[in-house]
Amino acid sequence: MFLENGKVRLHYEVSGSGTPLIMLHGSGEDISIFEKALPALEKHFTVYRIDTRCHGESGKHVPLHYNLIADDVYRFIILLELDKPIVYGFSDGGIAALILAYTHPDSIRAIAASGANTNPKALKFLYRIGYGKLSVFHVDPKARMIATEPNITKEDLQRIKVPALITAGEKDMIKEEDTKKIASSISSSRLLILKGENHSSYIDGSEKIGAILIDNFTGENSLI
Repeated sequence: MFLENGKVRLHYEVSGSGTPLIMLHGSGEDISIFEKALPALEKHFTVYRIDTRCHGESGKHVPLHYNLIADDVYRFIILLELDKPIVYGFSDGGIAALILAYTHPDSIRAIAASGANTNPKALKFLYRIGYGKLSVFHVDPKARMIATEPNITKEDLQRIKVPALITAGEKDMIKEEDTKKIASSISSSRLLILKGENHSSYIDGSEKIGAILIDNFTGENSLI
């Protein structure tokens, strides 16, 4: 399916039934990274997987910034008249979920962010250097965005009032102190540092993220 939001053409897929759940992938990826988690999630949620701008089958030749990805999701919610979805994002998608939560809080029910960071310095050194080189020498817009954005302040995070699940792998490329700062700055948050996992191991092609979202947004343990 495709949706024209006035800024970019977004490709998305819908499946399942229940509370609406939007899923956002990371840089250089597409909606296929969530396929193994989908069967379990579909039993609890109406799942909307979106190819973010410049990714997958969505529009390519458009500006790429985290705030624009967040705005695309907001427009998606409004145009499809979704009833306050949960918004889950991995890596770049997690950053967009955070931005959406403090810019359009009334449009969503809750967020979950995996491997998100507040600024480029929160990337561990070797990753930061790598993205910096790509952005300078290859003018890669995805690498340039990662090397120069986001710039989310503690005050921005404190504006988030919806429930928030914040996760990271024990061996994540994001510094753990930044992940903990995100969680501690949000009044209604839950932090999970996953033992033995890296940045993407429990998400990309894994059933684990499905179980995590179900555990934290349904039943007695639900954040909502």
